[in-house]
Amino acid sequence: MGITRSRLHKKRVTGGKRHVHRKKRRFEMGRPPAMTKLVIGERRVRPVRTRGGNQKWRALRLDAGNYSWGSEGIARKARILDVVYNASNNELVRTKTIVKGCIVQVDATPFRNWYYKWYGVQLGEMKEHIKNFRKPAAIAAKEKKAGSSTDSYVPKTRLKNWRARSKQRTLEAGLEAEFNSSTGRLLARVASSPGQVGRADGYILEGKELEFYKKMLDKKKKKGK
Repeated sequence: MGITRSRLHKKRVTGGKRHVHRKKRRFEMGRPPAMTKLVIGERRVRPVRTRGGNQKWRALRLDAGNYSWGSEGIARKARILDVVYNASNNELVRTKTIVKGCIVQVDATPFRNWYYKWYGVQLGEMKEHIKNFRKPAAIAAKEKKAGSSTDSYVPKTRLKNWRARSKQRTLEAGLEAEFNSSTGRLLARVASSPGQVGRADGYILEGKELEFYKKMLDKKKKKGK
């Protein structure tokens, strides 16, 4: 028996039995779920022909996606590090299955680097070469002559921009704590369907939504003890 999306086998709204007067039709056909797995360092996506000659992209294995930071209005490609919560089924968390609406942990580095370059504010630990900007040849030559060359350099225009942007800068406490934590991970929600579009894109959790999912994760930890 094939997978069907027909409702002929269901009872009527009144509770009465429905007489099945015809066989299955191809336009009512269903397909097995993709069950996209998180596999570090691997991406496996397959095309699926659909009705009308259209295509879906079935992601079988993924390890990264584009995640947006809503309050700052930016998006960066980030590695998915773990699947931590799924409202529908804990088995999907155990098997690291990525589905739409699941909560994942993503690498904070791309967002941390952007924040420093835009505001000049360091969130958590950063590599030195990220903090330093390329020196103009004239300044480098002058410092070399004087014998006082240093690696750290920030252009004057950049400092001016930082001062202007700092007046409007806001970062909520919950998200800042995540950035400054030793794990270097942010909680995010997958908003795309990996089995339909072949991608695991989403957004970083902030505000009330972040508080809610942190509570749910704490509850889960307590139950596990």
